[in-house]
Amino acid sequence: MPPRCKISLSLAAVVLAAPFLAAASPPPEDDGLLRVRVAEARKTAMVEDVVFSGDIQPQAQVNVSFRTNGKVAKRLVEVGDHVAADQVIAELEPLTQRANLDNARAALSSAEAQLTQAKLTFERQKQLLGGGYTTRSTYDNAEQELRTAQAAVESGKAALGTAQEQLNYTELRAGVPGIVTRRDFEVGQVVQSGQTVLVLAQDGPRDAVFNVYEALTARPPGNKVVEVSLQADPSVKTKGTVREISPTVDASSGTVRVKIGLESTPPGMSLGAVVVGRGTFMPNEVIVLPWSALYRYETQPAVWVYDPAKRTVSVRKVVIDRYGPNVITLKSGIEPGEQVVVAGIQFLRPGQTVAAIALGETPLQGAAVTGERR
Repeated sequence: MPPRCKISLSLAAVVLAAPFLAAASPPPEDDGLLRVRVAEARKTAMVEDVVFSGDIQPQAQVNVSFRTNGKVAKRLVEVGDHVAADQVIAELEPLTQRANLDNARAALSSAEAQLTQAKLTFERQKQLLGGGYTTRSTYDNAEQELRTAQAAVESGKAALGTAQEQLNYTELRAGVPGIVTRRDFEVGQVVQSGQTVLVLAQDGPRDAVFNVYEALTARPPGNKVVEVSLQADPSVKTKGTVREISPTVDASSGTVRVKIGLESTPPGMSLGAVVVGRGTFMPNEVIVLPWSALYRYETQPAVWVYDPAKRTVSVRKVVIDRYGPNVITLKSGIEPGEQVVVAGIQFLRPGQTVAAIALGETPLQGAAVTGERR
């Protein structure tokens, strides 16, 4: 669902006083022309104070998986539990790994025994060679057997270390401190190496994530600062800056995901908590007209435009940017400097000659209007 936005329009030059809007045009004078009120369309700087809702999410998530294949024997955590970096959170049945470890230990013991025998043989041949009681080739063979036995011991030690490591892999550890946000395995399930079984929200900075309408991302806050408050308790608040704007638009909602990195995370803003963000966005120049200027023509919004040279009026379709309680802002259809009829439109027809009364400057000076858009 697109966010609810509350937009404060600061108008520098176009809001009519109520007496001019409520009254219809006076009856024609002796010249027979209908009198209407017109106002010159002007570009006005509009500052948007936008309010949108979202939730708290971690800046970093970790997918946790076993580093070996096996059948799950124990599950020691549930969704929502906080875990330490070295905490065991699940275990596999270690039968195969323990058997491999026993084999590695036996192989190492055998290699060490052969090394002991090779050392004794080598020392004996060394003494005999010194006394001239053995041949050089026999001595060389004893030395070669010693080196082979030493290499076998080193290989046995490496195999034992690997087997021990494989046994350790049957215990799943978090690796980082955080909160379990998802669990995808059960006791008795056979899992593969690298298969994600848990998702952890890593401890640390948090984001306030909002889905906003696409046009809003074209004019982000000038200083990128957004005030974030807890929806359930508005007194719990903090500030954040725009950290990431998604480059794609969500196809289902037509919104863009924006992540606000929080400067600090109050205790009340737990993961998933609903928050409200408020940001003052860069001003946008638009044409603002009173509601009384709006006309419906061929089922589309339109306004009446007065031609001072011919003293005639014509109807023109317009594209509405947004609606306020007392004014409308136009996206297109009217250019600055054109004269728009703002009172008396109910008596007009295309090409009609009228007597225009220009709206004075006094009623048009600075006013503030508050509107809402969903």
